[in-house]
Amino acid sequence: MKTILASALLWTVVMIPSAFAQAPALADLPAAIKPPEGLAVYRTALGLGAQIYTCGKNDTDTWSWNFKAPEAVLVDPKEKLLGKHYAGPTWEGLDGGKVVGGVKGSAPSPDNSIPWLLLDIKSREGNGEFTQAKAILRVSTQGGVAPTTGCDQAHAGTEQRVHYTATYLFLR
Repeated sequence: MKTILASALLWTVVMIPSAFAQAPALADLPAAIKPPEGLAVYRTALGLGAQIYTCGKNDTDTWSWNFKAPEAVLVDPKEKLLGKHYAGPTWEGLDGGKVVGGVKGSAPSPDNSIPWLLLDIKSREGNGEFTQAKAILRVSTQGGVAPTTGCDQAHAGTEQRVHYTATYLFLR
C-alpha cells in the first residue's frame, strides 16, 4: 500500500506541471469545441482519476465496455485540491458549488485518449466558484479509453476503471 501511495504522489508531482503546460489556447481548439465568442477561462483544473466502464451489450447488441461515469479529483496548478468530478457529469467544488454539464461538442484527442469536449451547463447548485461557469472544456486528455477486450457474457456487469487525466477549463 505504501508503494502505491508513493507512486501516486510521485506521479502527481511529476505530471501536474506538464499537464497544465499542455492546455491549448482557446483560439487553437478544434472548431467542434470552440466556445462561443465572449467566453474566457477563469479557472483551470486538472482532473486525476478514472473513467469507469461496465461490461454489457451495446446498441448493436454486441458485448462491449460501456461508459458509466468519471471519478476524479480536481486540483489547481499549485496542486491545491479544488473538488471532485463524477457522474452527471458533475463538477463539485470544496466551496459547495456544483455544476452539471451536457456535451455540446466533441473532438478527437490528438493522442488517441478520450475525446476533448465542450460542455454547456445544465444545472447549478450552491454559490461556489464552479457555479460561475457558462461552459466547461475538457482538453489535454491522457488515457481513459475503454478497454477493447475482456467483455463477454461471463463478465456481464463487471466494471473496469481506466486511469485518465484531463485539463478542465471553466469559462464565463
